[in-house]
Amino acid sequence: MKVSVIAVILALCLTCASAAKEATKKTKKPKLYVPQIDCDVKAGKIINPEFIVKCPPGCQDVKYRVYGTDIYASFSSMCGAAIHSGIIDNSGGKILVQKVAGHSGYKGSFSNGIRSLSLPRWRESFIVSEGKPRKGVIYPPTLEYSSSKSSTVKSGETFHKDYRTTPIPSLTTQVTTTTPAPTTAATEPINVTPKPTAPLMTTRTTTTTAAVKPRPPVHRVRDIGSSGVHPAYSSVAAAASRQIQAAQGRGQNQALRGTSTYASNRNVPRATTGLQRQEPVAAFRKPAEPPLNLGFSSKEELNPKPLEPVSQGNPNCKVDLSFLIDGSWSIGKRRFQIQKQFLSDVSQALDIGIAGPLMGIIQYGDDPSTEFNLKTYANSRDLRNAIEKISQKGGLSNVGRALSFVNKNFFLDANGNRGGAPNVAIVMVDGWPTDKVEEASRLARESGINIFFVTIEAADENEKQNVIEPNFVDKAVCRTNGFYSINVPSWFSLHKVVQLLVKRVCDTDRLACSKTCLNSADIGFVIDGSSSVGTGNFRTLLQFVANISKEFEISDTDTRIGAVQYTYEQRLEFGFDKYSTKQDVLNAIKRINYWSGGTSTGEAINYASEHLFSKSKPNKRKIMILITDGRSYDDVQVPAMTAHQNGVIAYSIGIAWAAQDELEAIATDPDKEHSFFVDEFDNLYKFVPKIIQNICTEFNSQPRN
Repeated sequence: MKVSVIAVILALCLTCASAAKEATKKTKKPKLYVPQIDCDVKAGKIINPEFIVKCPPGCQDVKYRVYGTDIYASFSSMCGAAIHSGIIDNSGGKILVQKVAGHSGYKGSFSNGIRSLSLPRWRESFIVSEGKPRKGVIYPPTLEYSSSKSSTVKSGETFHKDYRTTPIPSLTTQVTTTTPAPTTAATEPINVTPKPTAPLMTTRTTTTTAAVKPRPPVHRVRDIGSSGVHPAYSSVAAAASRQIQAAQGRGQNQALRGTSTYASNRNVPRATTGLQRQEPVAAFRKPAEPPLNLGFSSKEELNPKPLEPVSQGNPNCKVDLSFLIDGSWSIGKRRFQIQKQFLSDVSQALDIGIAGPLMGIIQYGDDPSTEFNLKTYANSRDLRNAIEKISQKGGLSNVGRALSFVNKNFFLDANGNRGGAPNVAIVMVDGWPTDKVEEASRLARESGINIFFVTIEAADENEKQNVIEPNFVDKAVCRTNGFYSINVPSWFSLHKVVQLLVKRVCDTDRLACSKTCLNSADIGFVIDGSSSVGTGNFRTLLQFVANISKEFEISDTDTRIGAVQYTYEQRLEFGFDKYSTKQDVLNAIKRINYWSGGTSTGEAINYASEHLFSKSKPNKRKIMILITDGRSYDDVQVPAMTAHQNGVIAYSIGIAWAAQDELEAIATDPDKEHSFFVDEFDNLYKFVPKIIQNICTEFNSQPRN
């Protein structure tokens, strides 16, 4: 009896265990698919804010550059950053990447065999951690790239990088017309919703509120009457009046403009901002129509008129232009219409096109928003039509917030920024801003944005006490020499400065803020090739030269690199005009052959001044970086002083037996910022970030007059 009871109990236990195992199998989570990337893929190329990827082996290489420590600039190699932070090693593995905001500075360091570099600032950052999914977060099986690299963006969509001429939102109306509906169906509502527009278009959403927050007393309120219109803008006022009358006549039908047919019934609810509307089904039944007669004769059908060619733009004015327009309540509706007419006139005078200037518009009030970006419209005609449709936002005049928005969000590759074209921001201000602009403007200038201000009806003597930041124009514009600021006494005089503004914007040689610390120098390396250096150390020295060079934007119009090697004698390895790409420069540095001999540093400085810096361009900063490992056999003070007087900014790097007094004599004042000493060649890399930082700090501290 006992045996049979025990057998029954064991059978029940086994049955329960088997059932529990089956339940565990059923609830097992599906396997996460992790996309694999290459070592050189940068976080900034991925649009997804958080994702898990798998790095391949072999990413611990100097060519995969990393910027920062713990928090990395988004144009760093993700796999390189993961190795640097210790998440993976050179054998690769899974990593979790999370995008975070940009930082004002990134500190370089050496960790896990990776040398990360410093950077003054960047617009976006990321952090890396172990490749384990966080609870509640769904990770994409495919990555969404911001370039034309082949990648699935959404189901059925492919990313294109073309310029769009006339973006036309399409509406899809879902109705049934084949079967007559019963009488009760005539009041059955339907929804008309817009089809999503192409991913490259920037969609503007305007929300009108019934109650408007009153404007603070520190910013005067403009009158919005209709009398006293200046003759130059009488057509604008008349057009606005006609639009109001037409809107009253059309009633609610205007909300569905662009659809093939719409109801004539006026007793329907008003359309919402989402373009959803209720209409009787019967109203959409299209009656039978006779064949469409276009009115062409047979001869006209055979010989149609050619389409009017679309301009490719003015090639003498190739700039990427952002207009920051004032949408605050202080401007009033009439002046806002005048402002739009001014934008339309400027776009016509610029001759917009992909071979010339491109233009986008940001409207600011309490907060800024993009009306359309650089690649939304590629000709003046379409751009002018789009300008006419802009609605006023209202709010305050927060210009500083708008400038910060432009710097971080507007001039991006994804928005049509072309890289080779200067970035220009024109700020329209009615009176004065309601926030501070100095800091946001400084960061924008350091990013290479040329800021213009057009102020209309500026504060008079009695109103200046209400201005939050005195002299805000001089604190904001690219240079304070008057070229970047235009003051218009009245809105009705605004049309008079169209040609003046266009002329200044198109004078690309005077757009000084396009020049940054990384794209506006002629850098000459003066390299000690004496016998005390040795073959192995000479290769380390050349790697140091290459590491500095690769931090700059190199081309025949940006930063240029040259090199001189010296012993008792001197040799020009290559001049500034020899190579115009970064890769060619790096290859040329690698090919420099070790010379061996004595150390005549003074003569080397004279030689570099005569054969290298004498051929520097007038608009370039002349920077000499001299590297030596010992005391010179000749005098260095007089040659260095002559070079300084000729505008050469000299950095001296001493190794091992270099003489400190000579290094200080060679370096530009202050010596501490331009002279460096290291005990071993293997420690040269430590000074790369410091030298880059000092070059940029010195550039950005130049007077702006």
